[in-house]
Amino acid sequence: MKPKKRKKIEPKLVGRIQLDPKHTWKAPSGFKIIVVDRGVISFNVPEKWILAQMEPLEVHDALPPDDKARITVSHWKMPPGIDWTGLPIRELLEKSLEGTGQEVEILERDVIHTHERTDIEIVWSQHRFMDPKEHREAFSRVTLARGFDVHALISFDFWVEDAEKMIPIWEEVARSLQMGRYIADPSKGVTLQ
Repeated sequence: MKPKKRKKIEPKLVGRIQLDPKHTWKAPSGFKIIVVDRGVISFNVPEKWILAQMEPLEVHDALPPDDKARITVSHWKMPPGIDWTGLPIRELLEKSLEGTGQEVEILERDVIHTHERTDIEIVWSQHRFMDPKEHREAFSRVTLARGFDVHALISFDFWVEDAEKMIPIWEEVARSLQMGRYIADPSKGVTLQ
């Protein structure tokens, strides 16, 4: 008996804007910039990746079910002026990971790493698990970032055999991550006036 073919998700144009011809957005060659909530969160992804869902934000390397990787982003704006030093970001990530694995078989858990940045705090961990639908091993790299009165939870899921191609993509996401900006006109980009 042949397995059922999953229905393809058609790309949504929700949330996309036409850029002004004189926009100021700049991404490295081969990448584009994803901007969430007028700049509260922004990061680079490969230019051919597809925005598949707005809440939570999901970006895929291809249309599901033909995708091999997915980035999911949730963010929370916090009241300004709070000193978060009493709530270390590493502990927040540890607590958030305690519940993972209930619905999937976790094969291996990594330690929590710090991604060194001077402007925002970023910690991440990775676990290898058995995908219950595909019966294939996959990685989930879970990242918690905090800065400029914003918290962001970013997960990056990909097949184990694609790790060599996907790790540099995660590194660009973490390197390019910007938080807490307000961009009055996202079609023009960041402007000084």
